[in-house]
Amino acid sequence: MPSNYPLFPSLDSDKIRNDLVPEILQWGLVNGLVMYPSNHKLDSTSIAPTTVYPTPFPKKSFDQAVSVQKAYNRLYATISQDGHDHWLSREISKLAKFDPDFTGKLWDLYQRAVTEGISQPLALGVFRSDYLLDNQDLEVKQVEFNTVSVSFGGLSTKVGELHKFLNDSGKYTTTGDVFYNQVIPVSESAELLAKGLSEAVLKFPAAKDHTVVAFIVQDGERNVFDQRIIEYNLFKLYGIKSVRITIHDVHLKTVVDSKTKRLYYLETGEEISLVYFRAGYSPSDFKNEQDWENRLALETSFAIKAPNILTQLAGAKKIQQILTDEAVLKEFINDEDTLDKLKSSFVKIYPLDDTELGKEAKKIAMTSPEKFVLKPQREGGGNNIYKEAIPGFLKSIPEEDWSGYILMELIKPEPTTQNMVLRGNCISNEPILSELGVFGYVLFDNSTIYTNEYAGWLLRSKSSSSDEGGVAAGFGCVDSVLLY
Repeated sequence: MPSNYPLFPSLDSDKIRNDLVPEILQWGLVNGLVMYPSNHKLDSTSIAPTTVYPTPFPKKSFDQAVSVQKAYNRLYATISQDGHDHWLSREISKLAKFDPDFTGKLWDLYQRAVTEGISQPLALGVFRSDYLLDNQDLEVKQVEFNTVSVSFGGLSTKVGELHKFLNDSGKYTTTGDVFYNQVIPVSESAELLAKGLSEAVLKFPAAKDHTVVAFIVQDGERNVFDQRIIEYNLFKLYGIKSVRITIHDVHLKTVVDSKTKRLYYLETGEEISLVYFRAGYSPSDFKNEQDWENRLALETSFAIKAPNILTQLAGAKKIQQILTDEAVLKEFINDEDTLDKLKSSFVKIYPLDDTELGKEAKKIAMTSPEKFVLKPQREGGGNNIYKEAIPGFLKSIPEEDWSGYILMELIKPEPTTQNMVLRGNCISNEPILSELGVFGYVLFDNSTIYTNEYAGWLLRSKSSSSDEGGVAAGFGCVDSVLLY
């Protein structure tokens, strides 16, 4: 650890169990730092898994991640505009055959939408770029770039407020004094993400003054409170109402005007100006063909989509791999300073195809798998193959299917050893690793980027013995940073 690495409070187990845990649980329940448990009832909830203390994070590295977000927003908006001789469409069309049940189906929907006519050129990207800290040079290195259903913007604000309250009110000491003199920042993501949605609504050419935002959500969503925080801020700060619809109910709860393609919410007759997808990132979200038709109906409607299908597909891991090639990156970014910022956040990512680099990667995957993670195109936790499991997995599938995966160099951050994780009433104090996510939003059409903004941050932590880190998937917890 560096010499200026902050200390953790030294509290005995009785103090933590009897005093600190009740404070955290009750603060979380009062202030909405909550999730539904598995097999939940509507009126039963519990505090979201969270760390007891904020996790130290170098300010230099934090600032690096924040400073590059708008460049990433612009990059992914630019490729989603599908200019440059339809570069993104060409790449996705090659990728679709390796994941026919999801990427392939989304690609087919996009092609149908183009044929039927995409009536709304405006699109909203609500993004999150995730990083691990390389402790050798204290640079953040990108794990992935998320273009659909980015989560925990609401709870990130809440956990930062929790840790700031516990410190400022003296709960981390036996004397009632403040323990940390360093900054415990609170992410503004809960408000900034709502601001991003509002800017899309304000840009929408409404037939009347009032429209609503449709949150497209999963059936039985456990992370509903994280979403509701954004939804309630949208109304509190901007007077914009929202409705919640599952993909399965789109054809039952909305109607599209056949002439204007404007989308209406049937229950109230209000027009939907923005469709905000908090579902639709996994094949399990689509139970039958009607669900896929519902997704197509939304895509061809006049409502703005966040994201539209092409922007969602831009988040495929294969696209992330291709964009680490400097020659490709220069097709979309011509500013040297921006190029350097982006490149500084890259790690080595290999294709597994028949190119020379792909052939090299196939050898590496078999001989040095402990240095890598194998990633498919799916979002959500639990899809990756790690280290020594890679060779056996690759041997189990036809080699022509390997091109649907990328081989990514593992980032090896140093674990934090003294923090604790609270799940319900249970505390664990094994070493944890932390992943920083930075939110952003960008409003654009086929030729113009209208708005491009940073939108707060998220820290998720997990046991250092776990490869996966998704909170909703059960691997991690929400956390906040202590900058030093």
